[in-house]
Amino acid sequence: MVSSVFKRTDYPTLRDVAYLNQASLGLIGEPAFDAMSGFLDGVGRHGNAYMSDDDEATFLDGLRTRAARLLQAEPEQVAILSSASELLGQIPLIIAPPAGSRILAVSTDFPAVTRPWLRWAEQGGWLVDFVDDSPGSDLTTDLIKRVDRDTSVVAVGSVQYANGTTVDVPRLRAATAAAGAHLVVDATQEAGARSISTRAWGADVVVCSGYKWLGGHGGVAIGVFDRRLLEEPPALPGWMSAPEPFDFDATDFALAPGARRYTESTISYVSVAGLTAAIDQLLGVGFDGIEMAAGGLAVQLIDELRRTGWRPVRGLGDPAACAHIISLARRGADIGAVMQRLRDADIVVSGRGGRLRISIAPYNDDEDISRVARVLGRI
Repeated sequence: MVSSVFKRTDYPTLRDVAYLNQASLGLIGEPAFDAMSGFLDGVGRHGNAYMSDDDEATFLDGLRTRAARLLQAEPEQVAILSSASELLGQIPLIIAPPAGSRILAVSTDFPAVTRPWLRWAEQGGWLVDFVDDSPGSDLTTDLIKRVDRDTSVVAVGSVQYANGTTVDVPRLRAATAAAGAHLVVDATQEAGARSISTRAWGADVVVCSGYKWLGGHGGVAIGVFDRRLLEEPPALPGWMSAPEPFDFDATDFALAPGARRYTESTISYVSVAGLTAAIDQLLGVGFDGIEMAAGGLAVQLIDELRRTGWRPVRGLGDPAACAHIISLARRGADIGAVMQRLRDADIVVSGRGGRLRISIAPYNDDEDISRVARVLGRI
């Protein structure tokens, strides 16, 4: 028996459905919801009556400090953004790889990782080269094999959104460093589900959305910069990227120290309040218990599906497998029809890459897994 790590009563959605879809629009727990509604009612709706300019200038500091703890970085390396795409879209201009060099990416990665590079490749400056994520092969090894002296950047999701394939970021970083290439990592499908040390990863940039596994709402994201890259100016500097933004000097291009220079403008402070509380919840529980519970539920899922014909794309013994995102396939299955059957049974999952994607969160328990296995077994 595997119990939930978070209190299930903090997630009222679970009264009605078995929710195994945190990798898409994740559920928001009571701590984050209370923080958001508390901010909106106590501060946000009142304009500047209860938030001064000085309050606003420092409002992101609490989230920045917590994100630094969560991702094992220093606060001055942490940027607070309105979305992961906001930063990923700037990276080609910030890194500015040499003309004619090669950008390495994964063909089935989340489009936010690859589209900025494809946009600039259209100008004729770079070549974007794709590596396939093959279930019978190790993605990290396949990426490393393609890194050569012409490679300037490798951009990759640390956990692939569609099937949970995990990239060994430190091993990939060793290869990119040896080749003199930059490494850009989207950790959106890993941060909050597993312990991450950006310090150990050594990537040039790590970015993650504030919703999904971090437990917040849309409208806020986190970026962690290598110190050397922080010497470069942002590609899209905003009014709040100044050292003293409320001085309103339109003639000056001074930039705030550290990653604060990536704060463009007023963002969703309601979402900032929610994400701050959600990260407190994660830090309070700790990742040992979160990872252990996900691993136990993943084992249960595969075991209960053993005689149904449904198989994981990567077995749990595969070093590149992931316990919190499991991609299931069955010969001849109509994934759209299967998802509808699950919906009819009040079970929410996703279809990605032509397969069924089950994503396990800290609020899930063994009964959620049994419910989805029972329905799949009847199809």
